[in-house]
Amino acid sequence: MSYSHKTKEFRGTLHQEEDTSAAELIIANKELLFQNQEKEARAAELVIANNELLFQNKEKENRVIELAFQNSEKEKRAAELVVANIELAFQNEEKEKRAAELIMLNQELTYQNEVKDQFAFELKQAYKKIRKADEYLKEHMKSLEQMTFMTSHRVRKPVANIIGLTGIIGDFINSPAQLKRLINYIKLSATSLDMFVTEFTLFIGELEKKGIAASDFTTQSITDDRDVNRHIA
Repeated sequence: MSYSHKTKEFRGTLHQEEDTSAAELIIANKELLFQNQEKEARAAELVIANNELLFQNKEKENRVIELAFQNSEKEKRAAELVVANIELAFQNEEKEKRAAELIMLNQELTYQNEVKDQFAFELKQAYKKIRKADEYLKEHMKSLEQMTFMTSHRVRKPVANIIGLTGIIGDFINSPAQLKRLINYIKLSATSLDMFVTEFTLFIGELEKKGIAASDFTTQSITDDRDVNRHIA
C-alpha cells in the first residue's frame, strides 16, 4: 500500500470521526436544549406553584383575619347577650315586684270594698234605728200630750168638783137629804179620780216599758256605732 493511499484512508477516517463527533455534538446540543427547555418549564411550573402557594398563604392569612374578626364579633355578641340577660333579669325582678305590689293593692282594694259594704250595711241599719227612734219620739210626744190632756181635764174636773162640794157641804149640815146628795157627788168625783189614777198608773207603766225599750235601743245603737267605728279604723 502506498503512502498516498494511506494518507487518503487516514483523512477519510478523520472525516468520518469528525462527522460522527459533529453528529454527536448536534445530538448533545439538542439534548442540552431539551434539558434546558425542561428546566425552564420546570422553573415556570415552580413559579406557578410558588404563586399558588403565595395565593394560598394569602387566603389563609385573610381567613385567619376573618376568623379573628368573627371571633371578635362573637365575643362582642356574647358580651351584649350577657348585658341583655342582666337587663332581662332586672326587668323580671321589677315585674315580680310590680306583680307583688298589684296583689297587695288588690287585697287592699278588696278589704276596702268589704269595709265599704259593711259600712253601707251599718248605715242602713243605723237609718232604720234612727227611723225607729224618730217613731218612738213621735209616739212619746203623743203620750206626753195625752198625759197633759188627761191631767188637765180628767183630773181637774173631779178635783174641782170635790173642792166645790167640800166648800158648800157646811151649808147643808141641817139637811140630811141634800147632804147625802153632796156626799154622793163627792164619791162620784173621787171614784172618777180613782179610775183616772188607775188608768194613769197603767199609762205610766206602758210609758216606762217603752222608755226601757228605748233605753235598750239607744244603748245598742251606741254599742253598734262603736263597733262600726272600730271596724273602720
